[in-house]
Amino acid sequence: MEKSLTEATSDWFESFDGVRLCVHEMGEGRPLILLHGLFSSAYVNWIKFGTAAQVALAGFRVIMPDLRVHGQSAAPHDPAAYPQDVLVKDIEALIAHLELDDFDLGGFSLGARTTAKLLLRGTKPGRVILSGMGLEGLSGWASRRDFFLAAIAMRDTVKRGDEHWMAVQFMKTMKIDPVAAILLLDTFGDVEPGEVAAIETETLVLCGRDDRDNGSPVALADLLPNGRLKEIPGTHMSCVTTIELGEAIVDFLTA
Repeated sequence: MEKSLTEATSDWFESFDGVRLCVHEMGEGRPLILLHGLFSSAYVNWIKFGTAAQVALAGFRVIMPDLRVHGQSAAPHDPAAYPQDVLVKDIEALIAHLELDDFDLGGFSLGARTTAKLLLRGTKPGRVILSGMGLEGLSGWASRRDFFLAAIAMRDTVKRGDEHWMAVQFMKTMKIDPVAAILLLDTFGDVEPGEVAAIETETLVLCGRDDRDNGSPVALADLLPNGRLKEIPGTHMSCVTTIELGEAIVDFLTA
């Protein structure tokens, strides 16, 4: 029986340092790598609410890794497994493993930050999607890191109504390993505005209309030489559940 284009398959590969990472795929055609957000997973970000299926049905091979410490990928406790920009190195290893040389690339929130860092390190996709991201979110990681470190520290004591409550509940729901998460949070490098202005790849800045968790998507799109902005319904958390997310991705990649 022929496999459905909207049926996801999963496989594992060893990254640059031997850490085992899970990769989910759906569809056939031009490859599109999609990277999920912090403490989420490929399933929650792209598969659960139908985004991957929308893109697959439009003629794409959608490749969705679970980032290190997330989903079904390994979450080692060895500090040596967390060099600077380790997630960037993991995706470079995935691209090499899959022998991809002509593909598109996108990410949501942390996935968008990782995508931007990949571009600066020389990855050359055809088109790029930066979703759930604003200009300040690329260059101001320290305050976000400290917020999540505080959330982890109070994971067993936080009270409803505290600003860390939702982050703690999400990490618990996603079964995030707190030891590995602390190590990972210190590996993310910033992308400065001058570096953003040097990204020439055609880029869609795709953001929820009520999402400013990572700063201004308008400023980000304006600074990118070949950037365009698309706003869809939702907040940072809710926009990934909308049909408009997949529609915007397909429209951009097929225009």
